[in-house]
Amino acid sequence: MAIEGNIGARRTEDIALDLLKFIAGTTHIGTKAATGGVGFGISSSAKPEDQVTQLLELYGRCRQAVEGPVK
Repeated sequence: MAIEGNIGARRTEDIALDLLKFIAGTTHIGTKAATGGVGFGISSSAKPEDQVTQLLELYGRCRQAVEGPVK
């Protein structure tokens, strides 16, 4: 069924989103109080557009990590 294929793809996206939330929360990326921690994060003076760009890039990297190399 086509529905089963979509469930698998959605699951990968959900896992990547959970990974993004974990990393962003741990490193304070995308938060107003982005003071950084352990050398990560962005400055609190970053523009909202820059924060969005960084979050989208991070989500792309999370998707790549979850999906793994294509064989």
